[in-house]
Amino acid sequence: MPDVSEKPKRFYKSANAFEAADGWSVQLDARPLKTPAKAALTLPTRTLAEAIADEWDSQEEALDIQSMHLTRLANVAIDRTPVSRDVLADELARYCETDLVCHLADGPAALRERQEAVWAPTRAWAGKSLGIVLLPVEGIVAAMQPPASLEAARAHALGLDDFRATGLAYGCGLLGSAVLALAVSEGEMSAADAFSASRVDEAFQQAQWGVDEEAAVATEARRNEADAFGRWVAAL
Repeated sequence: MPDVSEKPKRFYKSANAFEAADGWSVQLDARPLKTPAKAALTLPTRTLAEAIADEWDSQEEALDIQSMHLTRLANVAIDRTPVSRDVLADELARYCETDLVCHLADGPAALRERQEAVWAPTRAWAGKSLGIVLLPVEGIVAAMQPPASLEAARAHALGLDDFRATGLAYGCGLLGSAVLALAVSEGEMSAADAFSASRVDEAFQQAQWGVDEEAAVATEARRNEADAFGRWVAAL
């Protein structure tokens, strides 16, 4: 872990959201924030601008950039997503090909039953609401998913604006599931519930063998990221 002295020092007194010419932004004292690529940090909603301002305002003497999840997502949405929309759409389809919620354990039966109780309703929702019908399998070998479902996933991603597409890609990586990320992005499931759904296997193992301290720390960090994912979606 980096020493606090290696982190950049806080160089401003306060952070505030303000209305810009074409949206909302954040200023540190009187200086508008810019992205790493030096673009204006123009945000689509006041809620998101206020949430990002809160991230900066809550920093201590040393800035913890890694903890500012919303700021980092906004930078990606502005600097990278506009030139990588096709890549993000293809990535969503790839997650569908090997989606977490499609891989049921071949044993024990109690785990498989728990997986289906949590995952099957969300798979059904994705098929009914988005046309993304995915087939479950037992074990780690992926099933051949319907080409129409993969194309529906691509089309959905391409139809999103840059900020929503960025959030969806973030959710896929965090949860290991396009279906769960889509459910959060579309308001079908809370980010907290989706995070719990992504951890069915881990929770089952912990119930059997106890909680490993190092794993618990990693889980808490991911839970904080899931919270940020939920706040990002809600702010848009």
